[in-house]
Amino acid sequence: MDPVAIIIMLAIGAVAGWLAGQILSGSGFGLFGNILVGIAGALVAGFLLPGFLPFGGIVGQIISATIGAILLLFVIGLVKKAT
Repeated sequence: MDPVAIIIMLAIGAVAGWLAGQILSGSGFGLFGNILVGIAGALVAGFLLPGFLPFGGIVGQIISATIGAILLLFVIGLVKKAT
């Protein structure tokens, strides 16, 4: 993977994680944590929602990654409450 693709992936992850933190208020983990949650959310959405959205390009990737990050933050919140 070339450096430009890694930077784009991190930027999409950061935006998706930040959006998920805004939607689920109080669930943010800071910038680095949001990047990780956004990247993991993109992976989750890639497996759970392949071809679900009619959008393409960066906008579709951000929306898909945000949905995955929201799901991931929701599950993390449930685990936090249980412990």
